[in-house]
Amino acid sequence: MACSRAMRMDLALCRVISLLPALVQDALRFLVLGTHSKAALRAENLFLHKQLALYLEREVKPRRASDATRVSIVLLSRLFDWQNALVHVRPETFLAWHRKGFRLFWRWKSRPRGRPRVPEEIRDLIRRMALENRTWGEERIADELLLKLGIQLSPRTVRRYMPLDRGPGKRVPSQRWMTFVRNHAQAILACDFFIVVTARFRILYVFVAMEVGTRRIAHFNVTAHPTADWTLQQFREATMGERSYRFVLHDRDSIFSSELDGCLKSMGMEVLKTPYRAPQANAFCERLIGTMRRECLDHVIAWNERHVRRILKEWVAHYNQGRPHSSLGPGIPGQRRQVVECCGHHLPSHRRVVARAILGGLHHEYRWERMAA
Repeated sequence: MACSRAMRMDLALCRVISLLPALVQDALRFLVLGTHSKAALRAENLFLHKQLALYLEREVKPRRASDATRVSIVLLSRLFDWQNALVHVRPETFLAWHRKGFRLFWRWKSRPRGRPRVPEEIRDLIRRMALENRTWGEERIADELLLKLGIQLSPRTVRRYMPLDRGPGKRVPSQRWMTFVRNHAQAILACDFFIVVTARFRILYVFVAMEVGTRRIAHFNVTAHPTADWTLQQFREATMGERSYRFVLHDRDSIFSSELDGCLKSMGMEVLKTPYRAPQANAFCERLIGTMRRECLDHVIAWNERHVRRILKEWVAHYNQGRPHSSLGPGIPGQRRQVVECCGHHLPSHRRVVARAILGGLHHEYRWERMAA
């Protein structure tokens, strides 16, 4: 659509340029006539009227007016009362010439200016990424282009070239982060439970724990019968690595018993309980659960506990190692920000973009690949 519009603008500009010689010639004639006396002008006007009368008496069909003739007549009409001088042209046609001239003028005035448009291959790549990843928005695509391909575009520019029926709606944040959580994010392990319903209407419980500072999912597991002992074992597995946590953030569910909190304190961690009916106090984990649903579980039908665990295992690996996060700069959890060679707004001729499918094509990860010589 943009290319066809540019072609129309170029054709209109060429058409206007082709009219300039005829208009200049008419202007010179007008200046020459301005040097004649009034008697000579009246005589010439009467002479032309007599010839036009003979032309009308013979009933000869006039030639179609050229664009230069139309422009000249429109300009000359501003110097006298033109209504009585129209012979072969109807007033409606003459006014249509006026409107056409104004349309051409304002089309020329409204031509695009400023920085050049994004190349067609980049626009095609944005549309491809938007169609292949139904849950991605403009910020996610812009982060993927910057971190994986070195193509720097703002999310507003990406949104301009996405399909009109795509992209999640803009969500206005309705919660504020606690100052304590923000200041101690690197030492906090946030956790929570959520449920998954299988194809046979069986309810499964998913435990997830995340590092607030890095947004990395430290641990997850699935069970049909959660208990305090099972939950305590999940905390042990989440804290077995080299990372040390000072705080554990969870809600006031009955499964987080006082015995469990006592065991966590004996492990050197302080328990932070959220207030009653205040899910925004554990907003990081709540947002993670929403992301797991929107980007994974809402698009698959789980069969049993083993199936849910296998699906989440693949998605968690993608979340921790390949998914850009806007809150990290953008960045990828658990990795230092990689410096990708910037190639501007064009695709290098010696490399191509390849995609790796995640969860059977629900998501994709993009990277450069050198083309064979």
